Amino acid sequence: MVEALIGSVAAILVVQRLVELALARRNRQWVVALGAKEYGARHYPLFFLLHGAWMAGWITEALAGVPELSGWWPVWLVLFGVAQSLRYWCIYSLGYYWNTRILVVPGATAIRKGPYRYLPHPNYVAVALELAAVPLLFGCWITAAVATLANGVLLIAVRIPEEEAALKLLR
Repeated sequence: MVEALIGSVAAILVVQRLVELALARRNRQWVVALGAKEYGARHYPLFFLLHGAWMAGWITEALAGVPELSGWWPVWLVLFGVAQSLRYWCIYSLGYYWNTRILVVPGATAIRKGPYRYLPHPNYVAVALELAAVPLLFGCWITAAVATLANGVLLIAVRIPEEEAALKLLR
């Protein structure tokens, strides 16, 4: 029973990621046509590696022992729901400017609506919540800790400084 749930969650996440990548590709074409320049492209593959390892990690960890839901699963499920709501609020708020890459359109103004009124990088908060909540649904503490730490290091040391430098061009 839990194995089927693990498979279903994994399938939903894979479909979600593929849809988001397609949306990002479409949005990238739109902003490139407006003259957008990409920043931080060298670190972009690290996030693919992180998310792939995260997916493989929690699935492997969940199936390595006796697969079961965490006793705290309602908390982790709510946290996952919050992460998804925040993610899609970000995507909606940015519209065609939403992307998985750092793309800056010369002369554009930074978006300050939706969650961007309250947080400088709300999409990263959503991803951080998701990277912790999904593994914790199945009691996969190791994957949750390693992925959260790796994501934090990549964001704080690499991604956010690159994005902030690119956004300064709009100010």
